[in-house]
Amino acid sequence: MSNDARFPGEAVTSYDLTGRQGTDYYEVFSDIPAADRAHWERAQAYVDEVAPRMLEAWDRAEYPLEAARRMGELDLVVDGIEHPALTRMSPLAAGLVNMEISRGDGSLGTVLAVQGGLALRTLALFGSPEQQERWLVPLADGSVLGSFALTEPDHGSDSVSLETVARRDPSTGSGTGEWVLRGAKKWIGNGASGGITFVWARVDDEGAEDHGSVRCFLVEQERPGYQATVITGKVSLRGIHQAHIRLDDVRVPLDAVLPGTHSFKDASTVLYATRSGVAWSALGHATACYEAALAYAKTRIQFGKPLAKFQMVQERLTHMLEELTAMQLYCRRMADMDEAGTLRPTQASLAKFHNTRAARRIASAARDLLGGNGILLENGVMQHMADIEAIHTYEGTESVQALLIGRDITGMSAFV
Repeated sequence: MSNDARFPGEAVTSYDLTGRQGTDYYEVFSDIPAADRAHWERAQAYVDEVAPRMLEAWDRAEYPLEAARRMGELDLVVDGIEHPALTRMSPLAAGLVNMEISRGDGSLGTVLAVQGGLALRTLALFGSPEQQERWLVPLADGSVLGSFALTEPDHGSDSVSLETVARRDPSTGSGTGEWVLRGAKKWIGNGASGGITFVWARVDDEGAEDHGSVRCFLVEQERPGYQATVITGKVSLRGIHQAHIRLDDVRVPLDAVLPGTHSFKDASTVLYATRSGVAWSALGHATACYEAALAYAKTRIQFGKPLAKFQMVQERLTHMLEELTAMQLYCRRMADMDEAGTLRPTQASLAKFHNTRAARRIASAARDLLGGNGILLENGVMQHMADIEAIHTYEGTESVQALLIGRDITGMSAFV
């Protein structure tokens, strides 16, 4: 499948990062620094390279691990994480990379969110020097795939109530003791990829000082008792596998715990950071849908003239551009505040809240504008429309974001 079929109109419209087909109407991204633009252009080249394979993978519900590893090889997964061992990528550059990859394929956008935003960030923030020395670069370059296991079968939005437990067993033959993990996790991207999983669990040691605290454990997926089953039947993000994980007395050494983790707030720190990424990802999806609709309207002839000459179509495109521009402004301002160190978690929540909602509306309008052709995978819109449904609810549903923002602006919590 050629890129012409993937993104209608690109064969006749040159690819311009500062204003694709009039996409950047307010020139929100016209002043990108050269270093940030280099990351952005590398992401665009990566999407061009792997898009045909991902289109096929999405159709077949396959996860091409080579595409995930290639992202790491091109140094695209560092997600703006600050660490001496990682390439410096500004918040703006990280957002643009996220946007561009999601514009090409939503499953790849989720690979980026899992590998960089969740797994790599958890290790960089909370891992011991020894853990970072062994795993940080392999996660960054894609040679090892990582996952972040917080959500459980019975605890999604209320993940603070997690039931997975960890207890110490000091009676092992080595004399050094071990942690024993028991529980279940669900919707874990890369959880069955053969790499490593960062498992969040509650310490269940009666009488211990840290009893009841929430810690994170680095678990190699080949450990006995770690059982991961790929979730089937998905109609969204079909080009990446999420896993249902069972932890049946999985034994790991005592130094498998990430020493910087002590409570659920540490998991929240990671989630707050990735909500910015979800806002950028939604912008990428919406951009693809708007571009497809605009190109289709210019070339599709009905009743003797292009659709673009109909008043109703022009009005629809204007509404789509209005929402897309607002999404861009949210993302750019969020990146600037992040760079300045002033971005608050609830501000990231508001960007996520707005952008995934707006992306759904843009995708719906694009699918309608394409008529019957809107359901064809080769035109891209239906795939993005389905994938937006997943990012709309992951990293905190719309309702959870609203409660976080509502608590911030009223000073009163509506959480139970």
